Amino acid sequence: MKNVRKLTEGAILLAAYTVLLLITIYIPLVGSIINIVLPAPFIIFTAKNNLKNIAAFFVASIIISFIAASFMGLAMMLIYGTTGVIIGYMLQRNKSRSAILIASSLTIMAGMIIFYVVTSAFMKMDITHELQAALNQSLKQSEEMAKSVGKESQIEQLKKQVDMVITLLPSVLILGSIVASFIIQWVCFPIAKRFGVNVEPWGSLRNLSLPRSMLWYLLIALGANLVVRPEEGTYLFSVLTNAIYILGTFMVVQGLGFLFNIFHQKSIPKGIRVLVVILAFMIPIIHYIIMILGITDIGFDLRKRFTKKE
Repeated sequence: MKNVRKLTEGAILLAAYTVLLLITIYIPLVGSIINIVLPAPFIIFTAKNNLKNIAAFFVASIIISFIAASFMGLAMMLIYGTTGVIIGYMLQRNKSRSAILIASSLTIMAGMIIFYVVTSAFMKMDITHELQAALNQSLKQSEEMAKSVGKESQIEQLKKQVDMVITLLPSVLILGSIVASFIIQWVCFPIAKRFGVNVEPWGSLRNLSLPRSMLWYLLIALGANLVVRPEEGTYLFSVLTNAIYILGTFMVVQGLGFLFNIFHQKSIPKGIRVLVVILAFMIPIIHYIIMILGITDIGFDLRKRFTKKE
């Protein structure tokens, strides 16, 4: 009787996954939102079953994905299905939300890299090259507009911005994977709870404290960039630029945690906190101020000093 119930639940979840997959692929406008829910059936099934049943569910979903949407279905399965299995298994093992975030981010990242390699090797489609071509075309149009209004001085700045976008693609992949993992958890975990899956709550951002080693990594990367001064376009330039960008973003998150800690002590409304987060990633000067706060918080235990003062 128990096996029949699990078989029925698995069939229902597979059907739900198939519907979500078809909507994602064949109705792009709606699918751009629905795709975030794709891991939910895998999370629910994996969190409540043993490895043998999980493997059977996974294989069945691969077959269904290929039948429903050919290689595109397999690609979606690779990224979202595998991520859902990893999250569900870690929930079954009662892992922390931070560990789940790291593991699922790495899974998404690996899936994107495999997808890129496969499309480049077998479909002769280089996504990076296509993006660069699109940016260059956009740059050409911007140059023509700048010349028509007499602002030729801005052309060189636009070229540098395009080059920087290409250089920071690895950072976009890493940070994008983390953000995607966070959104998947935010959307799918309430659904999983409705199906009886136990999910631990997130810790508060105000209590977040990153390892001090991250500060040292940032200082080393900044120091190497100042001493070596690698030429643009070189491998070392790409590595250092991406390292500084990623670690700097983590420092901003640390700074937000520090500010949220103060806001909590001062009972400042949550709306202000949301506004600060938005401004931190939209206005450069605020971004750098919060980054400096994060660096100071990690390096000098600023949060503890503030708490003691209070």
